[in-house]
Amino acid sequence: MTLPQTRSTVRVRAALALGVIAAASLLTACGGGDGDKKSSTQVAAKVNSGEISVHQVNFVLQRQPGLKPEQAQAVGRRVLDGLVDQELAVQQAIEQKLDRDPRIVSAIEASRRDILARAFADRIAEAAAAPTPEEIKSYYDSKPALFSQRRIYGLQEFNIEVSAEQKAALQAKIPTLRSADELAGALKASNIRFAARNVSQTPENIPMGFLDQLAKLKEGAWIVVATPNGLNAALLASAKPAPVTEEAAKKAIEQFLLTDRKRKLVTDNIKQLRGSAKIEYVGQFATAASAPADSAPAAEAPAVAPTPPAAASEALDASSLQKGLSGLK
Repeated sequence: MTLPQTRSTVRVRAALALGVIAAASLLTACGGGDGDKKSSTQVAAKVNSGEISVHQVNFVLQRQPGLKPEQAQAVGRRVLDGLVDQELAVQQAIEQKLDRDPRIVSAIEASRRDILARAFADRIAEAAAAPTPEEIKSYYDSKPALFSQRRIYGLQEFNIEVSAEQKAALQAKIPTLRSADELAGALKASNIRFAARNVSQTPENIPMGFLDQLAKLKEGAWIVVATPNGLNAALLASAKPAPVTEEAAKKAIEQFLLTDRKRKLVTDNIKQLRGSAKIEYVGQFATAASAPADSAPAAEAPAVAPTPPAAASEALDASSLQKGLSGLK
């Protein structure tokens, strides 16, 4: 069940998360250059009866991407001002006894559990070994559609709503059509609802299974996929070569393989813990746990387990590949 997200809830949760993790950062926070030992309770600001530590400011600064040393002082002051506002809000929330609201207590506990579970996942993931040059080359060679034979695809896509009776006939007819206009005309003539669009897609943004099919097509060819509500059809209008060398893709592949190894380490560790743990489902969940797997609802459950580093199982994720290929397009 998702708890209502009030402004006070978010502020209290953010304050707790910042406080818990900032405490851990005391061991690594940077001290002064004079060599003197400074107290771990160094204060950056006092807000009524509360305090904001230098380490809380440092923690937020460490999470700012691309922050240059010369920007640290100015950004640090803005961060501190934000923490002051946050502290004032937290103090008011406590004064109004919002920290005793069952919904907020549950939200705080959920944040605490999430922080600890993620910290555990990160600790497990640290054991992942970096991929070797041979493994990077092997991955590069195994995915020509992503690299050596990479193309930019211009697609004319159709999302077609069609009955089960019409689906088979239409699926067989579409590949014989010569243009997107011809398909649009046929659909309108048959009063079939559809949505069409023209898109340009890079391989790293296409699911690997679909990319493998697309890479084999010539311009003017169709690819048709059945869906629960009808058909998805795409005409390959253009395919412009845009190959990427192994050297250019090296860093992106290395990051992907490492992230995927981390994910597998965390997943395998959780499976092992489940196998050795004593787990008992009770109440209404006891019945659900004993039901056959194929009788479970199709809807995907919310993610509450430790989240391993995200990675696609068969292809580079778009962000890491695009970072690795920046400037080459």
